[in-house]
Amino acid sequence: MSNAPLMPMATAVWLVENTTLTFKQIANFCNIHEVEVQGIADGEVAKGIVGYNPIISGQLTKEEIELSSKDHSRSLNLTKQDIEISNSDSKIKKKYVPLSKRQDKPDSALWLIKNHSKLKDSQIAKLIGITKNSVVAIRNKSYWNFNNLNSKDPVAIGLFNQSDLQKELDKADRRIKREKKLKEKNLI
Repeated sequence: MSNAPLMPMATAVWLVENTTLTFKQIANFCNIHEVEVQGIADGEVAKGIVGYNPIISGQLTKEEIELSSKDHSRSLNLTKQDIEISNSDSKIKKKYVPLSKRQDKPDSALWLIKNHSKLKDSQIAKLIGITKNSVVAIRNKSYWNFNNLNSKDPVAIGLFNQSDLQKELDKADRRIKREKKLKEKNLI
């Protein structure tokens, strides 16, 4: 059976302890051998494994267990759940940044402030993965460790890639054009 429940051994432990299902029914449902279920009941197998309630997790219903308990020839059926599979493009994945690179984040913010002044503080914070307040403090030279900062290219040290930077620069260009058009409209 390919449709085994999550944590089959723990589910089997729970079913042995909390239902009147036969060993064969539990074994078929959990995709384990009937002898293993017998061992669970005897306390020889799965020692220390805490039972996992398949009702709470939505893998079984009380009604399903009751129907199978009354008819020992009936097998348990895993509840079909609609699991939403998210598109990888729809969410931005935050990747793990090692401690050594985390120390480079303020240096990278300084580099972006110096080399790409058209970027907003929020864009810099989003790119690098630091708070907007930190970016503002670096820009105002009031950052707690400002004197020890050395500007470093974040693309070169691998905090993000060039295409991410280019997207933010394009956004900044569009914003500047919009603001310029609004100023021109207001002057006329």
